[in-house]
Amino acid sequence: MSDTRHLLVVAHTGRKDSLLAGVQVCRQLIGAGLVPVVSADERADLLAEAPDLAPLHLLGLDVATTELELVIVLGGDGTILRAAELARGCDAPLLGVNLGHVGFLAEAEREDLTATVSRALARDYTVEERLALSVRVKHGDEVIWESWALNDASVEKDSRERSIEVAIEVDGRPLSTFGCDGIVMSTPTGSTAYSFSAGGPVVWPTVEALLMVPLSAHALFARPLVVGPESALAVELLERSVGRGVLWCDGRRTFELPSGARVIVRKSPVPVRLARFSMGPFTDRLVNKFALPVAGWRGPTGDDRP
Repeated sequence: MSDTRHLLVVAHTGRKDSLLAGVQVCRQLIGAGLVPVVSADERADLLAEAPDLAPLHLLGLDVATTELELVIVLGGDGTILRAAELARGCDAPLLGVNLGHVGFLAEAEREDLTATVSRALARDYTVEERLALSVRVKHGDEVIWESWALNDASVEKDSRERSIEVAIEVDGRPLSTFGCDGIVMSTPTGSTAYSFSAGGPVVWPTVEALLMVPLSAHALFARPLVVGPESALAVELLERSVGRGVLWCDGRRTFELPSGARVIVRKSPVPVRLARFSMGPFTDRLVNKFALPVAGWRGPTGDDRP
């Protein structure tokens, strides 16, 4: 068995700061005796910026996904979602370094980059598993598309002018029908993403649950729903719908929905693994990422102390 270590570096090379961070990480890995692994579309950008990085291993050509030990991600949450797509199906965790705005999924910040890579090389991290979604589209009895999502799967109208008519379903039973701009089906991880902006609840990532949040629904009952991890959520694009629908998974993978299509969402048997340096309270992450005001808090005392 080979002792060679393979670390994938994923950077938003369309942004200068992320490209330079990618160069820095690759140089640090090379200095430690490793050959960095990169995707084909990023290698050209990295080598154009820093020709001294050659050679770099190509993911899928020189190194298989299953051979990866860790994925170092440089960018915002969108880059982390892209990295999760690249590493899907392997055990390598994602270690995010935030170069974006909020960076909810990231574990480190830009100023800690050298120390972050050093800890990655020392395997000084723990792994947290996050619930993912299994997404299936059926038309009649035929499965016409399948995918997955870490944050959310959303059924949306494909044009601004017309809403879509949908039926929502939980565990094989109809709950309501209405016109709307769409429906977001989310994981707890995605509860601070699209679902959050649509008025859904924030769900702690340690909670195993699925969320369903209507978008601008024309209905008396169109509240966000939270169901157990073994439940199945479904959205049917009704035949009477004038507007056409489109399905998005994590805002990256898309499929046009024919009239009468049903989108079924369940918990995926394959979680997404995140590398963590500290398993601190999620409350603190919320406060830090959203810059929430906590001035005046004096803390718990007596019997209410954690």
